[in-house]
Amino acid sequence: MPATLINTIKEMMNSLLWWGHGRTNQRGINWLSWEKLSMHKNHGGMGFKDLTAFNLAMLGKQGWKLHTTPDSLVSRIFKARYFPSASYLTANLGHNPSYVCRSILRARFLVRGGARWSIGTGGDIPILDEPWLLNGGRIDGY
Repeated sequence: MPATLINTIKEMMNSLLWWGHGRTNQRGINWLSWEKLSMHKNHGGMGFKDLTAFNLAMLGKQGWKLHTTPDSLVSRIFKARYFPSASYLTANLGHNPSYVCRSILRARFLVRGGARWSIGTGGDIPILDEPWLLNGGRIDGY
């Protein structure tokens, strides 16, 4: 969702759901700040969802689907259109990407942070193309 839509929904939640505006009397009581309302209940808040974080999580989920199901129709279309010579995790933004593609690629750091290798048979592991050292350097003599 665009940031403007998220802000509009948050304002509506503020005014209609909690503060009492929008009824016959236009006066509501400001019980707590929005920051306090959106904190988790374990931390003293009311547990209202942070819509920006929720949206980013949903975009990460779509990115994970692109990465783990490369044979699905949506994955093949995205790959052909936006990153034909790379994978979702290594793709560059490219020329003239759609809003959806930019958004899904923006959530790539979430997928990278949670992704782990599963060796299996080892047939799909690109041994020569992966940076095996933490600093991305090469071993002397190779």
